[in-house]
Amino acid sequence: MGRVTQRRKVHKYVLDGTPEAADYPVRFREDTLAVEEPLEIRLGNLSYSVTMRTPGDDFDLVAGFLLSEGVIWEPGQLVSLRFCAGEDENGVQTFNVVEAQLRPDVVLPEIGRNVYTSSSCGICGTDSIEAVRKSSRFSPGEDPLTVPVEVLAALPDRLRQAQAVFDKTGGVHAAGLFRVTGDGFDDDGGVELLCLREDVGRHNAVDKVVGWALREDRLPLAGTVLQVSGRASFELVQKAAMAGIPVLAAVSAPSSLAVQLAEEVGLTLVGFSRGTSLNVYAGRDRLPLPVKTEG
Repeated sequence: MGRVTQRRKVHKYVLDGTPEAADYPVRFREDTLAVEEPLEIRLGNLSYSVTMRTPGDDFDLVAGFLLSEGVIWEPGQLVSLRFCAGEDENGVQTFNVVEAQLRPDVVLPEIGRNVYTSSSCGICGTDSIEAVRKSSRFSPGEDPLTVPVEVLAALPDRLRQAQAVFDKTGGVHAAGLFRVTGDGFDDDGGVELLCLREDVGRHNAVDKVVGWALREDRLPLAGTVLQVSGRASFELVQKAAMAGIPVLAAVSAPSSLAVQLAEEVGLTLVGFSRGTSLNVYAGRDRLPLPVKTEG
């Protein structure tokens, strides 16, 4: 299996004005990088998509991608997943091709449309917005979940504490699926971390989370919050809706189309969640007012 991280030698320039920097402005050292490799997804023996990802949890990634594409929505539709043979120039197995076998009654998507997704884009290659506005089998707008603001505000720190690959590289995104258990003032902070995945692509991290849930037969993901690093784009809202997640929170900004889609499907969308403040762009009714403290 391809490694998640890779060591590389680099030249580090130090410009902090110290005497040591003046004498040795360039230092030779090793750095740890997040690995990025292509993954080809095949339906049967036909190629369907290629995505750039960080190796690891590849079966979850494929399952989540097919869910996000509207191809499958329950674990029984995914008969099997397996790595196909493939070697690099040194004859080493790459594990960069996954074949999915679907149940015979599953309607196959159009094959050969050359879907390619980079680590920064989850819907590249799609012809139109209408084509990616998938119809979810689940209804996040009907979920009665409420989330204390204190709980939501604490999630970025909980996510960061669990990011082992980011600690080593500083070069991956993360998606964490949380189940709300309390008001934020108990020992576990009011949430339970169900699943966390890291990847160079934020959409891949989300696909790995929802793919895990599909394979574990947990869909729809009612009563959960998806916390992501980075921004909340249209495709992340779409992926959350396709899995039945009622709340999506991001540490950065959402896009206008993300907000529009969240409103349409009844999903609560939070941005700029930074520990002491957050912005609610859609679905404000799920967030009760903060608890007032005496003093």
